[in-house]
Amino acid sequence: MPRGAAQSAMPASLDASPGNPWRRRSGADMQAEYLLHRSCDGAGRDLAHLRDRASHFFQSLSVAELAREQHRHLWISDWLRVADDYRTLAESARETRSAQIAGEAWLCSLTALEVVRSLCNPGDVESAALADEVGTGLRGLETEAGLPIERVKIDCFDQGALAGFFLPALRYGSAAPAVICVGDDDATLGSMISRLLPVALCGTMSLLLVDPANSTVHRSFKPEHRLQFWLDYLEARPDVDPRRIGIYGEGVGAAHASRLALSDRRIAAAVCDGGLVRPVMCQASLRWMTGQAVPDGISREAVLPPRRVPCPLLMVVGSRSMVWEQDALELQADYRRIGADCSVVVPNNVPHPFGEVENFVAVDDFIVEWLASKLGAARKLDAVTRL
Repeated sequence: MPRGAAQSAMPASLDASPGNPWRRRSGADMQAEYLLHRSCDGAGRDLAHLRDRASHFFQSLSVAELAREQHRHLWISDWLRVADDYRTLAESARETRSAQIAGEAWLCSLTALEVVRSLCNPGDVESAALADEVGTGLRGLETEAGLPIERVKIDCFDQGALAGFFLPALRYGSAAPAVICVGDDDATLGSMISRLLPVALCGTMSLLLVDPANSTVHRSFKPEHRLQFWLDYLEARPDVDPRRIGIYGEGVGAAHASRLALSDRRIAAAVCDGGLVRPVMCQASLRWMTGQAVPDGISREAVLPPRRVPCPLLMVVGSRSMVWEQDALELQADYRRIGADCSVVVPNNVPHPFGEVENFVAVDDFIVEWLASKLGAARKLDAVTRL
């Protein structure tokens, strides 16, 4: 796919079984319903259109524009207004008892808030209230739109308990594929939920989002051992196909996902760091301790992990996995020499003084579509993709 192109895994309207409030509506019905709420300035289109609008916004950003504080704060204000408009639409839909409109409006509001989060710098006044705003949206999805989010707790013998959220697939007749989602240590669970819900809600996969903040398992438990408890839990659910369980990790969670995929053959697909971060960090520690650079002749071999993930894997270059593009491509070439399934996606991120702004819409769409393709629910994708 060419750089800058956005892929959308979302249909134009929500889809589910006939008895579910999230059932399919025609585009004409949706537009007619939205015309009743024209007072909401930013809330005149459905979720697919809003995600497309957000993706095009990110594609049009430039480094020079992002560096101008006045421009950045104007964009933040615009997207906060969009989020507020959709929230108003959701609240008015509650009065008319329209769960369909309320659900899609809350998803749109969450998407707009994630655009705001992407634009905010540390210390921005607007970023302080984001967690509360996202929490309001998630509660609205549950109480007003009837979204079936299950809160899960697993007792780990005498070692404490694990906490998470399970979102069942809404478009699957029996046992569906499932994906364990592991966030970065510094990221809030609310951010991951509000990004993944809009793109995965109507898909054919269930999501299990790990909630470390409310888990009480002793820290001596290795992360991959904790994740194995979640694997056991999913295997025991009658609505999950135990042969099609994947894992998706972000940031530090990408390293945890690699270790689980290496140690447990039950994982059928992994979005992870491919085991790259650990040897790179060891190399950096060696340079720091010795004060000497690693010789070029052995540098490349030292970067490659000693073991290979046995299932299909996807490496997301950049902050999502802390993997550099060149390292990912070299590891992919190493995998392909032995006939293994390894894909790489390179987001088109815009740098700025505090990091990078990512087109999270395009990246999340691609990741969900890749997982669906490996778990048997979508078309096959190219080995290397630049967004």
